[in-house]
Amino acid sequence: MEEGHVMVDAVEETCVLVGIITQSISEEQANEYLDELEFLAETAGATTQRKFLQKMPIANPKTFVGKGKLEEIREYVKAKDIELVIFDDELSPSQLRNIERTLECKILDRNILILDIFASRARTSHAKTQVELAQLQYMLPRLTRMWTHLERQKGGIGLRGPGESQIETDRRIIQTRIALMRGKLKDIDKQMSIQRGNRGQLVRVALVGYTNVGKSTLMNLLSKSEVFAENKLFATLDTTVRKVVIENLPFLLTDTVGFIRKLPHQLVESFKSTLDEVREADLLIHVIDISHSTFEDQYHVVNETLAEIDKTEKPVILVFNKIDAFKYIEKDEDDLSPRTAENMSLDELKRTWMSKMNNKNCVFISAENKENIEDLKSVIYEEVKRIFQIRYPYNHFLF
Repeated sequence: MEEGHVMVDAVEETCVLVGIITQSISEEQANEYLDELEFLAETAGATTQRKFLQKMPIANPKTFVGKGKLEEIREYVKAKDIELVIFDDELSPSQLRNIERTLECKILDRNILILDIFASRARTSHAKTQVELAQLQYMLPRLTRMWTHLERQKGGIGLRGPGESQIETDRRIIQTRIALMRGKLKDIDKQMSIQRGNRGQLVRVALVGYTNVGKSTLMNLLSKSEVFAENKLFATLDTTVRKVVIENLPFLLTDTVGFIRKLPHQLVESFKSTLDEVREADLLIHVIDISHSTFEDQYHVVNETLAEIDKTEKPVILVFNKIDAFKYIEKDEDDLSPRTAENMSLDELKRTWMSKMNNKNCVFISAENKENIEDLKSVIYEEVKRIFQIRYPYNHFLF
């Protein structure tokens, strides 16, 4: 430790989470969303004390939840000295003002929480620029509220990144800053596009998947490199590209940022160059955490996000990871309700998904325990070889 510097333990903030059950969101789904929001809060450095759910047709346009529920949250926040209330949807500027006026504490929505995690995870100039642009775009319509709010709070979750250094600025300067960030990203995008073009004609393979499914661990195994990986959401933001050789066949492997439900549209826009790695890939390896109780929902979220950013059809290899952590609830013989993924054995799930994929391009592995990795390499090899042969029909010197 350098002389004159004192190590201070970071103090975790306490928070409560708020969600709603609507006509389109069941109670089970709403609870799953709040569980994920709790993981997001934990990743950002907050400890969840309680979750509040309310059933209503649609979100209240003024206060998100009803007046009675908001008063219940207020009483709990006051009694327990809670510092932070996080809502599981994007709040409008007027909702933020009204809620803050009632609760008299720091209010975040899901979007700014995700943006905050990205801000804390950003390491390179490129990632920091992308995150700052997304934060500024989010903050601009909420400028009046955010500024007085930030002046009073002086930091903490949701306030990292540009917010702390931009308190004294006005709307015009924020818009100027946004234009500057866009210009900077445009230049970076051009540089990255040139870099992609300079990689030659190697087949490009991209790892995609929900956040925290083990993409980076798998990247390390396949490329024999050390890509940062940890059991937290959005552990890596920057795209990592490695040259990989399986048997005699070289190709480029890219690890991309993880997807998540309700990914803020500001992030999708600012992370364009990162997502271009997905658009320009010849083959996608979709990694799924089969040990997660809602892995099928996560699978669909990723597919929907991919459809938004890339309309072209690409070959996909489905990789079900974490089979070592897979557990299932055995159904009672008298239970006549439909079978779900939760009460299917691993063998049954394998048969189901391999049948969907016509018994090909579907592999079950444990990246952590290096189980079935050779099977995965074999499937990747065959797909990359097929793409190479289509691209260079008269150049089979590799095979």
